[in-house]
Amino acid sequence: MPSGTVKIAWGEIIRALEKWRIDFTHAMGNATGNAMGNATGTANPSVTTVAERYREDKNAPWAVLVSTILSLRTKDEVTLVTSKRLLEKAPGPAALSRMKEEDIARLAYPAGFYRTKAASLKKIAAILLAEYGGDVPADMDKLLALPGVGRKTANLVLIEAFDLPGICVDIHVHRINNRAGWVSTKTPEETEMTLRSILPQKYWKRINALLVLYGQNLCRPVSPYCSRCVIKKYCRQNGVDRTR
Repeated sequence: MPSGTVKIAWGEIIRALEKWRIDFTHAMGNATGNAMGNATGTANPSVTTVAERYREDKNAPWAVLVSTILSLRTKDEVTLVTSKRLLEKAPGPAALSRMKEEDIARLAYPAGFYRTKAASLKKIAAILLAEYGGDVPADMDKLLALPGVGRKTANLVLIEAFDLPGICVDIHVHRINNRAGWVSTKTPEETEMTLRSILPQKYWKRINALLVLYGQNLCRPVSPYCSRCVIKKYCRQNGVDRTR
């Protein structure tokens, strides 16, 4: 395993990951602009795909918020299908607020914890209508005050819906940063706060999409493909007992 201090050359790391992402996408035969309902082979996380689909829609922040909540503990392909189905019936909070909670849950199925998410979305729609004129607030604290919204969700909404700076940290981003030795943290929230102090802001929005795809395909939780890693020279391989 590599020893000594790992140099955090963020520019080189990001460029290597972006080149790998392009090569991976080409190798998988992907085409850009996949249809929202076709998750097979897309190199983008599901929420990014939804955001691109609704980019010019006035309810884009709502679509991103809904899809982000549905995406928690849910596979990308399920998130895409359920987001499309639910947003067709409830393109804005006003439409969703008129729906019965059981109907929302039915549309959200089989997303993980779909009943809990349906209840949260019903409450969120009421709050948005009562306090923000039906708009999704572009503010971290206001987003975190909504039911079922944590830092990952809030950051994704700020990034994807409002093009604001944010660092979305999920299990892949948390694992890879700690494995590489770039941070030494116990929770995704700690990882986010540390990255905010050491990662140049111009890379904040990109790091999640890059590391999620990398974590799903190469830097896996168990037995990662270190022999094919494009950022190996920057990684301490902390906690890695077996590689491929």
